[in-house]
Amino acid sequence: MKVRNQIASPSPVAAFSLIEVMAALGLVGVLFLSVYTGIGTGFAVISVARENLRATQVMQEKLETLRLYSWDQINSNGFIPITFTAPYQPNAGTNSGLFYTGAMTITNFSGTESYATNMRAVLLEVRWTSGSVERTRTMQTAVARYGLQNYIY
Repeated sequence: MKVRNQIASPSPVAAFSLIEVMAALGLVGVLFLSVYTGIGTGFAVISVARENLRATQVMQEKLETLRLYSWDQINSNGFIPITFTAPYQPNAGTNSGLFYTGAMTITNFSGTESYATNMRAVLLEVRWTSGSVERTRTMQTAVARYGLQNYIY
């Protein structure tokens, strides 16, 4: 006669071997390392994108202030600063940590048009160090004596 409430003992085939456990732990370790590396790389990419955006904002600010100057001020030596610095965080002052250094070069417009003497070419360059990498962005435009719309349109 057989007793129905007996608990069957586990067979030795049902257990995991040490090799299987170590392989699973190795796989989990590789997955964890991949996720951690991906998160770190994502933060680095976001940081560089923010620095690039701020550099573009600094250059745009400088070029927009150039629009407010008169033709005589643009052509006078020393009125417009050639070099400048700007912090990464404008409200942080000298505690910003990251600073952009820039240079504005105003030269004669190199065109064959008859109004080329009434135009100036402006090249703006911004440099900064992100970690140990030196980064540079440039922007260029043209400035006309009476505004570009009088010459082009």
